[in-house]
Amino acid sequence: MKTGMNLLLWNTHITQEHYPLLAKLKAAGFDGVEIPLFEGDAAHYKTLAAELKKNGLGCTTVTCVGPDANPISPDAAVRKKAVEQHKWAIEMTAIMGGDVLAGPFHSPLAVFSGNPPTDDEKKRCVEVCQQSAEVAKQHKVTMCIEYLNRFECYFLTTAAQAKDLVQRVNHPSFRTMYDTFHANIEEKNAAGTIKALHPHFAHVHISESDRGVPGTGMVHWDESFKALREVKYDGWLVIESFGRALPALAAATKVWRDLFASPEEVYTKGLAFMKAKWGQFA
Repeated sequence: MKTGMNLLLWNTHITQEHYPLLAKLKAAGFDGVEIPLFEGDAAHYKTLAAELKKNGLGCTTVTCVGPDANPISPDAAVRKKAVEQHKWAIEMTAIMGGDVLAGPFHSPLAVFSGNPPTDDEKKRCVEVCQQSAEVAKQHKVTMCIEYLNRFECYFLTTAAQAKDLVQRVNHPSFRTMYDTFHANIEEKNAAGTIKALHPHFAHVHISESDRGVPGTGMVHWDESFKALREVKYDGWLVIESFGRALPALAAATKVWRDLFASPEEVYTKGLAFMKAKWGQFA
């Protein structure tokens, strides 16, 4: 198991001003960080890769798609852009030495049709993801698609739907992931969900029921960690929390109030909690 911290707590684009944070996270005991991928070129991420190496940190990445690059769009040109965006994110991940690209890159966030996902939308997503998975294979990156909850999207909102998509894509470089926040909303039983999703998931977000400090809310943590141990999960456990520092991100994640005293509280107390729970069910 490797521990990571999602840098979306600080920004959607990691630049030199955030480099001191990397040293702090390493000193706190993290094995790596999750880098947001929303903009930037190869040169930018090569520089960031050097800084990660300097601090002895591994990395995973996280990205999403907008309406102009929607994998389930009926417009072939839009779907082509989705493949291109996936390709860019995969390449930037590889530049930094990352092995996992996570996120809800199946459909645009907070864009709703007013109906459940259709068979045609599922077929279109499979076609796009099969193309992208081939690119991921070339770069030794695993795409871990994230199901959200019904309030953030309509296309992929349960572990069962995510598992079905992985089986349809049927590619070794395409998996799904488990996020404790979304599961806490959508699933009936944390342990049962994790066991049913195994071995189709290859990444985990540790996120509290209110997006605050892990261990302070209503997620069924004992059930979750025990089940992860029982299925012998050995990938990344990445803390994901959101604050109000970035108005656009706060609005997208529906954070309307302060959920913690400081970011330091999130990553220090969160890491201690995560390690304690992991050890408890060894």
